[in-house]
Amino acid sequence: MKSEETPFEGGPLDGRTLPVLLGATGQPPRYYKVPVPGPDGGRPTVLVYRREPRGHGRRLGLPVGWKFVFVPDATGDEGRPRWPWSRRRSRPTDG
Repeated sequence: MKSEETPFEGGPLDGRTLPVLLGATGQPPRYYKVPVPGPDGGRPTVLVYRREPRGHGRRLGLPVGWKFVFVPDATGDEGRPRWPWSRRRSRPTDG
């Protein structure tokens, strides 16, 4: 599979450039999810990064490259199809 060095902005991966696998269309995924284990073996946290164009070309205005930007309020369910007949997953509340 082909991969591309992609920069990350914001969050814990700020300033890093990581190889990201490309899909069948030659683009990285729309969302990049990084699982982080919880303290003391608790529930893991998922950090979500959203793909954005790095810049645009002059003539046609097509994206020149891609970067991932941290989304602090994401739940980790981004990128899934939203079917009208499916229910939203309820998250257990603490307390």
